[in-house]
Amino acid sequence: MKKILILIDYSSEFSRRLLRGLIQYSKEHGPWIFYRLPAYYKTLYGKEGIVEWAREWKADAIIARWDHEGTNILATLNIPIVLQNYRERSPYFSNLTGDYFGTGQMAANFFIKRRYRNFAFYGNKNVVWSRERAEGFRTQIEKTGGNYHYFESDNLDGEEWGTSHIQLDEWLLSLPKPVGLFACDDDFALRISQICKINNIKIPEEISLLGVDNDELICNLSDPPISSIVTDVDRGGYEAGRLIDRLMKGERKEPFNIVIEPTRFELRKSTEKFDIANEHISKVVNYIEDNFTSDINIEAFSEMVPLSRRNLEVKFKEEMGTSIYQFILSCRIDYFAHLLLTTDRTLFDLALESGFNDCKNISRIFKKIKGYTPVEYRKKHDGQCQ
Repeated sequence: MKKILILIDYSSEFSRRLLRGLIQYSKEHGPWIFYRLPAYYKTLYGKEGIVEWAREWKADAIIARWDHEGTNILATLNIPIVLQNYRERSPYFSNLTGDYFGTGQMAANFFIKRRYRNFAFYGNKNVVWSRERAEGFRTQIEKTGGNYHYFESDNLDGEEWGTSHIQLDEWLLSLPKPVGLFACDDDFALRISQICKINNIKIPEEISLLGVDNDELICNLSDPPISSIVTDVDRGGYEAGRLIDRLMKGERKEPFNIVIEPTRFELRKSTEKFDIANEHISKVVNYIEDNFTSDINIEAFSEMVPLSRRNLEVKFKEEMGTSIYQFILSCRIDYFAHLLLTTDRTLFDLALESGFNDCKNISRIFKKIKGYTPVEYRKKHDGQCQ
């Protein structure tokens, strides 16, 4: 029976989902024995002590978060090693990494679609996943001419109020409002929420707040709860198991990067608002967001706001960059995509729930917008979001 040494933290939802995927692979193709070395062991005996323990235990493989500077001593074990990257990616071992740049672009497009002109990123200093998420976010915003603001700090958890907190406090107060703020992960997003509460900065009216990893505990500790980008970390853990298996069997020799992809948004109250100057259009948009799964008669909007249908359509296009019909269609397709990844019900049922009365053309419309048919989309992300 193969022995796998675990040297990663499991306090976060990301790490727990990663390990669930790894254990699932073991159940299907093992069984393997796992052992997680206590965190204090490194404090007592250093990296050399960990390596010596792994050697005495006769570990067959290791999955770890490990400082780049200590990789040489890991190599002396001469066993398969997969590193969960943090500061940098390892050039020597296989990496459990992510499409961080693409995640940043996804976040930027989210706020751009909501018509924001001001954008901000709060990052974790000197870590690759934060740096690349910021770069993807910034690059996408610059294409639209938006105003970009950036701040980073070390992890402040457990620290007494100090200079870093004061600087973050001042940065948040200085941001032009309203602003779409993307935090490098949910933990950093919660910090933003807490400081906004202290300073009476309203979320989402003044700051629309988005995180990453969909850690439900952290997101729901916030008032209001934080929206987050969901990633396919369960599949990443499963693929890490597959890679370790192949390395142990000698079927693969060269290092390989397992890339965890962003898949969808889990929307909560922290991102409910659009940045819309025209109060009439704002009212129509809010109504559509609340009722897009029902039959919506555009003629009825003229009863909600003092605008003729033609005037409403013109002003809606000016504010939102799209027609009323296309906006309703986009809401329905996004919801349909969400249901595809979170339920196993039939496409017919999901189409009806999403507001489509005619289900014949749903695959064509979905592929035009998402790039995949509904079946392809569900298969691509199968098992990631359950």
